[in-house]
Amino acid sequence: MQDRYDLAQMNPSRESVLATNKLIRNTYALLSMTLLFSAITAAFAITSGAAPVNPFISIIVMLGTLFALHKLQNSFWCLPLVFFFTGFLGYTAGPIISFYLALPNGGEIVATALAMTGIMFLGLSSYALISQRDFSFMSGFLMIGLLLIIVAGLANIFLAIPALQLTISVVGVLVFSGLILFDTSRMIHGGEQNYVMVTVGLYLSIYNLFMMLLHLTGAFSSND
Repeated sequence: MQDRYDLAQMNPSRESVLATNKLIRNTYALLSMTLLFSAITAAFAITSGAAPVNPFISIIVMLGTLFALHKLQNSFWCLPLVFFFTGFLGYTAGPIISFYLALPNGGEIVATALAMTGIMFLGLSSYALISQRDFSFMSGFLMIGLLLIIVAGLANIFLAIPALQLTISVVGVLVFSGLILFDTSRMIHGGEQNYVMVTVGLYLSIYNLFMMLLHLTGAFSSND
């Protein structure tokens, strides 16, 4: 009887571990596919010479798609929406990458930003997974930092102050690095059970981290 009781006590823990492992596998599998799809749409935008997308249109499309994803996260439509969302962001990144590629050392700038993004993501995710630390305590700091980036970014659309953009990029690297730790920790500690929503969070952190590093790398590689 005692053995049966001990086994019953252990089963919930074992099921929780299996569910967490499944969540992690599904998340990283979908994340890999969305990053590849974004790379394809970005490459299409670059090779076709696509014009930059109006930032306000981008914001409306992004917010609308995120709202739809939140409402339909448990339905069939969540996966098509994820690929639309990540494909759209990849396409909008194309003209920005084209701008840096046109610089004298543009290939090196883009490659450096891309490599730094990959190294930072792998390092931060590995640390969160291996250490099993709970980074939920960072939520307040990350929310404030994210709001500051959004407000400052919108203001700088009109102000176009290079120093402000550099500051936004530096703060952005810190905030989106923290969000990678935070979202990875949520997978481990049960903060989010829907792998689609975890994927979207991690994708946005990687995308924005790359954009911030691209701007910083370009700024510090400039001869001006």
